[in-house]
Amino acid sequence: MTRPLLICDCDEVLLHMVSHFRDWLADAHAIDFAIGKGDFAHCMTRRDGGMVPTQQEMWDLLGGFFPGEMHRQTLVPHAAEALAALAETADIVILTNLQDQCREPRIEQLARFGIHHRVECNTGGKGEPVARLMAEHGDPVTVFVDDLGVHHDSVMRHAPRVHRLQMVSEPLLAPHVEAAPAANARIDDWPTAQGWIAARFAAGLPADRLTADAAAC
Repeated sequence: MTRPLLICDCDEVLLHMVSHFRDWLADAHAIDFAIGKGDFAHCMTRRDGGMVPTQQEMWDLLGGFFPGEMHRQTLVPHAAEALAALAETADIVILTNLQDQCREPRIEQLARFGIHHRVECNTGGKGEPVARLMAEHGDPVTVFVDDLGVHHDSVMRHAPRVHRLQMVSEPLLAPHVEAAPAANARIDDWPTAQGWIAARFAAGLPADRLTADAAAC
């Protein structure tokens, strides 16, 4: 029997990232970072009053954080317990938008928190890799969890049968992130999210079928 599939993002879903990135920018680069103020580059100001970092400088700074400063990241409350419970009946893949050289550091990082699941790196939209993972696993009932609306939109277009759950687990960031129109639900804590995911697995229906059945009632 084909097991359900959970495809889950990492940063701001399983691990806190932005608050630790902020602290590292202050410690190592004398840059203040205002969480939740839009694009990362626009969130940064130099303490010496110098020019605001460019987009390229922002990407370079992120490249300095991953993987060199990943040890700063902390586990989102209840994330490991929720994945362990869901893994009793489902397969789990961590789909993270990092360069390939960060795959082994990410695997090791998650293992330190007791999370031992397949990790796949990606760049760009996540819809196509989600569709490939579904096909590889035999097209099971699938739930996708991510904080970014752009990825929910991508998954909706490339894999519409997938249940899409938006989660922004960083309390400093969540109030500034609008609900993703393409997501089926928004839940920012793992105990509630675990129940939502388990219910989709138990129903045994893809997202498009479940939506159609609900509309017909």
